[in-house]
Amino acid sequence: MSPDTDAEDGTADAPDPDAISPYTLQDDGADETRHAFWADTVADRVEDRDPEEPIVVKGGISPSGVPHLGNVNEIMRGYFVAEVLRDRGYDVRQVFTADDRDPLRKLPRTLCDLEGNLVDLGDVDAGALGRNLGAPYTDIPDPFGCCDSYGDHFSNIIQDSADAVGVPIDLVSNTERYESGGFEDVTRFVLEHRDRAREVLSQYQDKVDEEYVPFNPICEECGKITETVTSVDLQTEPPTVDYECTDMDAGDRTIEGCGHEGTATLREGKLPWRFEWPAQWQLLDVDFEPFGKDHAEGSWPSGQDVAQNVLEIEPPVPMVYEWFTLENEPFSSSAGNVILVSDVLELLEPEVLRYFFAKDPSKARDFSIERLDQLVDEFDRFEAIYFGEVEASEDETAFAERVYPFVVEEPREDRIRLPYTFAAVLGMTDDPDLREEIARREGHIPEDAPEWAVEGALERVEQARNWARRTENAFDYELKRTEIPTHEFEAETEAALEDLANFIEEGHDPDEIQGEIYEAAKRHDVGVGDFFGAGYRLFFDEEQGPKLGPFLAKVDREFVVDRLRRER
Repeated sequence: MSPDTDAEDGTADAPDPDAISPYTLQDDGADETRHAFWADTVADRVEDRDPEEPIVVKGGISPSGVPHLGNVNEIMRGYFVAEVLRDRGYDVRQVFTADDRDPLRKLPRTLCDLEGNLVDLGDVDAGALGRNLGAPYTDIPDPFGCCDSYGDHFSNIIQDSADAVGVPIDLVSNTERYESGGFEDVTRFVLEHRDRAREVLSQYQDKVDEEYVPFNPICEECGKITETVTSVDLQTEPPTVDYECTDMDAGDRTIEGCGHEGTATLREGKLPWRFEWPAQWQLLDVDFEPFGKDHAEGSWPSGQDVAQNVLEIEPPVPMVYEWFTLENEPFSSSAGNVILVSDVLELLEPEVLRYFFAKDPSKARDFSIERLDQLVDEFDRFEAIYFGEVEASEDETAFAERVYPFVVEEPREDRIRLPYTFAAVLGMTDDPDLREEIARREGHIPEDAPEWAVEGALERVEQARNWARRTENAFDYELKRTEIPTHEFEAETEAALEDLANFIEEGHDPDEIQGEIYEAAKRHDVGVGDFFGAGYRLFFDEEQGPKLGPFLAKVDREFVVDRLRRER
């Protein structure tokens, strides 16, 4: 979704008693059917409009900064509504606009190459951006030198992100549509009715005066977008506007215009955002569009007013979604608090990420890499509920039965999911055969499991291992399985290790094993820290390591007992 570049104009959006509330989920009517899945509620609203096919679900983004996981929010919310409508038998097109004719208003501190690596501005051709503040994204050279423009570079990453999570979007470039004449008729219409357009927008923005013209030409001299149109001629073919290249307000700074006076056609510029968004609804026949809560009180009120009272069309069904945070902090390219879809998919399966977005978008939530094991465990339970393998509430069951087929490519009851932290333990060894052997010995892989299911289960090991290394957590150690590390223990320590081996051999849970470590050390007058150090030496050849009791409980018992006895 394009940033609301006019949000800081010092005026609040005017209330309209006839306005359509964008809080589609929050304002769920009492007379509406109660659904287990929020996307069904939205689909009902779309169906109530008796839409023509294909039904169009839209999202959009302005190419600025790093296209991170937070930007996928809009793609995924649209995807689930599109899938529900397809499930009901409709032909659906999911469109995602790259609002790439927007001007670059400030330099991003962080960028991303096509391989998903974050880089500082100083590591690329920053001058390509610095020299082009105020110019459209697609007129700015790619600072990486690999794509046709900065806008194209950004769009490629968005497309790759959608492909990675299995969402079939039709990525539409605003620049291409302007240059091909796709916006020409609607732009001409707005300019023909500019008095009415001015009247409507003046209710939302103080800066709209009698001289305001809803068109922003691109200066032929310096390439920057200007907001100063001095005259309009719609009688010529093609229609033109005269302009002066004046300064552009860019938040806390001003981008200087060059002062050039020139003439531009309607293909050589763009509509201001508050008109461009409704124009997209008309051109693309949009039936539904989700957007962040910032637009609920900003662009949406003016957008639907422009749609109804200037363009004379009905706006699409709206839906406000809550943003989610990353480690309880807002996503921020400048602060380095971002993660890319490609990064996330090195840590978990695509279906787990889709499940995260399937949850109620009207509720704020956090995406935590540190606590990723909890999300994966939650998904595994959700999946088990669908297959009737665990007890669940009526609501949990209804949600799983409805949503699970939209989350996975194909429901397969024979699938195998290794517990995520157990997979992280297996990731402490590089031997794939040993990983499978341990998983089978511990009962996580049945003897008669099909090969595809075994391969799928073991793929999680690498993901969990990546998670351990990224977070440097308790599983970020290399388990020494093939040989006993060099060690030298006192007789009291060896006796305590024997006690611990006997205790584990009997079969106990993680907390009980952790408690026995302390008790065994005490019984044999061994310092607790020294005794933990002995364990870390035996298993990791290190002086420290993960919480020992839970770790020993996750590794195959026979190996643990033998290693504590220094037998292998």
